[in-house]
Amino acid sequence: MTLPLAGIRVLDFGRYIAGPYCAMLLADMGAEVIRIERREGGEDRYVSPITAPEDQPGEGPMFIGFNRNKKGITLDPAHPEAREIKRRLIASADIVVANLPLDVLEKLELDYESLKAIKPDVIMARVSTFGHEGPYANRVGFDPVIQAMSGAMTLTGTPGVPIRSVVPFEDFGTALHTAFGVMVALFHRQKTGQGQIVDGSLLATGMMFMQSLLAERYVLDLVRKQQGNTGYTAAPADCYKTKDGWLVVATIGQPMFKRWTRLVGRPDLIDDPRCVDDLARGNNSDLINEAMDAWISHLTTDEAIQKLEEARIPCGKVFQLGEVFDDPQVKARGLFKFIEYPDGIKPIPLSNTPVQLSETPGSVRHRAPTLGEHTNEVLTGLGFSEEEIGAFRRANVI
Repeated sequence: MTLPLAGIRVLDFGRYIAGPYCAMLLADMGAEVIRIERREGGEDRYVSPITAPEDQPGEGPMFIGFNRNKKGITLDPAHPEAREIKRRLIASADIVVANLPLDVLEKLELDYESLKAIKPDVIMARVSTFGHEGPYANRVGFDPVIQAMSGAMTLTGTPGVPIRSVVPFEDFGTALHTAFGVMVALFHRQKTGQGQIVDGSLLATGMMFMQSLLAERYVLDLVRKQQGNTGYTAAPADCYKTKDGWLVVATIGQPMFKRWTRLVGRPDLIDDPRCVDDLARGNNSDLINEAMDAWISHLTTDEAIQKLEEARIPCGKVFQLGEVFDDPQVKARGLFKFIEYPDGIKPIPLSNTPVQLSETPGSVRHRAPTLGEHTNEVLTGLGFSEEEIGAFRRANVI
């Protein structure tokens, strides 16, 4: 089977999440992705190590997960003797992914104009915190910065302290947006022969994800407050304690609400003016949660799930992390692939390609590269001799 992106070469200068995850999605779908790291390895390689080599730091799950299906080379892109390696790499590439500030890209001659001078139809995926124009163009930042600046943290958690999400959704969302942009740019290039910049930023992602709440605030001057797990615009929509655990329930729309009232023995709420629609129910969530708590507190989590599912009301058990792997739906869908990694403590679970094509599905085909694992292979493919490669090593270029 030939995968959709077979024959497409991607240079991945990314680090941490947004750039590497974008490139990972392309690799899962068959692109040849070359991860380019500093000679000592990028910082993201060693975060929270889950391997245990004897003579060097171990690799972490973020690196191992987001760099599967990639080749890996080491290169000091700032070294004067690296210019020819960079030139040949760029000339061979269809896409360059880099989540570095614009001034750093220019210093390393990895900005779009430099790339285009070597490969006129190259597609550059630029991922940054704030975007490459405006007063913050050269500021650095990570996901929590945009969770803060988008306003999301002021609505998360309970009143008193702004709370960030432990899942870096601004990073992942930016990676997804950028990968989508890359695919559109490839389609455009196929029709016109023209390359271009795909400019993704965490700030733009944050604004998009908060769009509805920001518009509500701007138009209605409505100031929402932190209220834990309780939904703003529907109820029951919260996290509820059962006899043996916790359960999330999300009830939206009048038909679903009517089914819920019958299930919990409160049909009187159907005609209660405080429950006339989703918005009213969201504004009176304490009333509805009281009825829900009275019903669910006498049930185990499994019993509650069975009854709620019979009534076709969305719900889900709050899992501890270790419980996730044993869920029958997770197993049935093959959502994890367990891979061996050098010096690994045990097989490592990697989330499988999150979107599946019926005829040409992406997959986890091979593990992430060890440091510089494919340097000789890639440089040989670019036409460098063994002697030249050896000289690069002695000069600390690779």
